[in-house]
Order: sequence, then structure tokens, then C-alpha cells
Amino acid sequence: MRIVKSVLAQKSGELIHVRSGDMVVEALRQMRDNRVRAVLVIDDAVLVGIVTLGDCAIKVLLPGLDAKQTQVGQVMTGNPMTVKPDDAIEDCMAIMATRGYRHLPVLDAGEVVGMISIGDAVKHIIRDLELNVSDLMGYVLADGPGG
Repeated sequence: MRIVKSVLAQKSGELIHVRSGDMVVEALRQMRDNRVRAVLVIDDAVLVGIVTLGDCAIKVLLPGLDAKQTQVGQVMTGNPMTVKPDDAIEDCMAIMATRGYRHLPVLDAGEVVGMISIGDAVKHIIRDLELNVSDLMGYVLADGPGG
């Protein structure tokens, strides 16, 4: 079964995050350095939000604010929707598609354990499909007609 836990197992396990009091420029540095488009916002071990590259562009750049003087808490999406490690990837993809999200934080008993992106979910599903095709090809070639 395709579940969030299996997607997280394929990732580094490092939580990429900032605090709500950090300046937006720090969130942008984290995104650049880790090659991601969103970071978690965690204060005192509690998830308080998520900030995306889009948030920074639309809420900081366009209004002409200074990323070095604007706090993450001013532009983040607070209280984001979360998923659990045992949730099905297909359910997460449905949430992302219907709500227009590209990232979902993952909580296990209230503790932040990671974040999955739409790209993570798609890669995981493709990998599973490739394995299924490979298994079927092996079966057909080994046990096909006349074999």
C-alpha cells in the first residue's frame, strides 16, 4: 500500500524549517540551499505554519517589502492542513489537487516528522507502477503462451 510513511522513508529525514520570528530572507535561504519550494514554520517544536516560494513572491516581493525586514509569520500560511504517516498517498494527492496545495506537513501524534510534496507523491506512485510493470513483464516473458 502506498502510504505517506513510505514516501518519507525515501527522503533525507531532515526537517527543513524556520521560526515565525525569522526574517523571510532566511526562509528563502533554506529553500535555495535545500532545493525546495516550501519550508515548515516551527516554534518551540510546534508546527505553526508553512511558507512557500509563492508566499514570498506574492506577499513580500510584489508589495515591495524587504525580505530582510519582514518576518516569516507575516507571510506564512498559519495552521496548515496536515497528514499522518499512515495516510494513503492517493488521499494526499486528492487533497492537494482539490485544495491547490503542493505541500503537506506530516504529523505523528502531534510531532512534526516531515513534509511531502506533490512531486514526492507522483514519484512514489510512478516507482510503484514501474515495479508492477516489471513484475508483469517477467511473468509474461517467463510464463507466456507456449512457455
